[in-house]
Amino acid sequence: MDLSKHIDSSHKAFSDWKKVPFADRQKLLLNLAEVLQKNKEKYAENITKEMHKPISQSIAEIEKSAGMIKFYAQAENVLKPEQIKTEFNISEVHYDALGIILGVMPWNFPFWQVLRFAVPAILAGNVIVLKHASICFGSGDEIESAFAEAGFPKYIFQNLKIGHNEIKEILENPLVRGVSLTGSEKAGSEVASLAGKNIKKSILELGGSDAFIVLEDSDYEKAAKDGPLAKLSNTGQICNAAKRFIVHEKIEKDFLPLFIKEYNSFQPADPFKMETKLSKMARPDLADELENQYKKALKNGAEVVLALERISESEFRPGIILVKEGNPILQEELFGPLAILMIGKNDEEILRLANDIPFGLGNSIWTKDQKRAQFFIENLVSGTVSINKSTSSDTRLPFGGAKSSGYGVELSLHAIKEFTQIKTVVGNI
Repeated sequence: MDLSKHIDSSHKAFSDWKKVPFADRQKLLLNLAEVLQKNKEKYAENITKEMHKPISQSIAEIEKSAGMIKFYAQAENVLKPEQIKTEFNISEVHYDALGIILGVMPWNFPFWQVLRFAVPAILAGNVIVLKHASICFGSGDEIESAFAEAGFPKYIFQNLKIGHNEIKEILENPLVRGVSLTGSEKAGSEVASLAGKNIKKSILELGGSDAFIVLEDSDYEKAAKDGPLAKLSNTGQICNAAKRFIVHEKIEKDFLPLFIKEYNSFQPADPFKMETKLSKMARPDLADELENQYKKALKNGAEVVLALERISESEFRPGIILVKEGNPILQEELFGPLAILMIGKNDEEILRLANDIPFGLGNSIWTKDQKRAQFFIENLVSGTVSINKSTSSDTRLPFGGAKSSGYGVELSLHAIKEFTQIKTVVGNI
């Protein structure tokens, strides 16, 4: 593939697109949301075919994407020049689009991950070239077609069917001004290094090992009901899924039977049936990796609460393991239907367990005591803290991570400014 040809066409499109008024770009976004709603069954079927997500969850992904696009289509213009009071009669802060932004996107949410990065960047006046996961090239094509159907000018969004080797060539091209990657810590490190070497803005949304903390004064029955879905939605293949359930020792015996009963209701079935809650993993090699992590955890002292049972090349009956401090598995992300259970004696110990990992994406704290909740809000190191609810992304609120979970934000009005150049204009006229 002649990448320079695609980049040149994107740059020409950017030259015109950056001059289009904010409100006119929003009208096209409204069209795009309508295209997604109209074609949601077709897009959902493609997602399920590509990466095996249960069809009801694939439909929900398209609907959530359409809702997010509508949010930006109706958003306040946060890119208007800001007036700053100084001794000069002109004193402003402007936000200029950067240009071509590369998206390196994963397979677990083939539409949502792409659109949540691309839409605010395009609204800011940038143009996008996408390198999608190889198993989701079809979704990339569908998204490109959706932009065309919505009336966007050609080359505002391009899906490039390329491998990881081509990322270097793209980031070395001076016309490309930034990159957004959602993926593993390893992939993020490599792409950020390339971006830094070539002086390009980068945003990374990486892995997580989110804590789901259940204190003894909480509505632990609700937590036991919500927790399994927080872990096993999308077959556990979500960066901000609840991956470690840290339970206060005083309610362990009451909480665990309720949790296990609900957890066991998630069993692999035909992903094209609407009632299916759990499917197979996206690829066999990912199932291999999860099984190896399970064995590693057990070898280092973890106890089986519910066995992880492999029933086919990519399918598991979901498992739970009881893990203690010091187990090396805590330094890794479990991306699949395997949950970690930990028991804590008091708030200080539970906080230490929650924070003692490389990641910091999102944490959930369950308590009825406002003072205790505040203790965790102030001391948990993560991009999100959810209170008496599962961690989830919300279009209206910024989403991003701390530590090895990445940097920069997606979603909310903040995301519109992520790929802009702040320009100071000052003087007298």
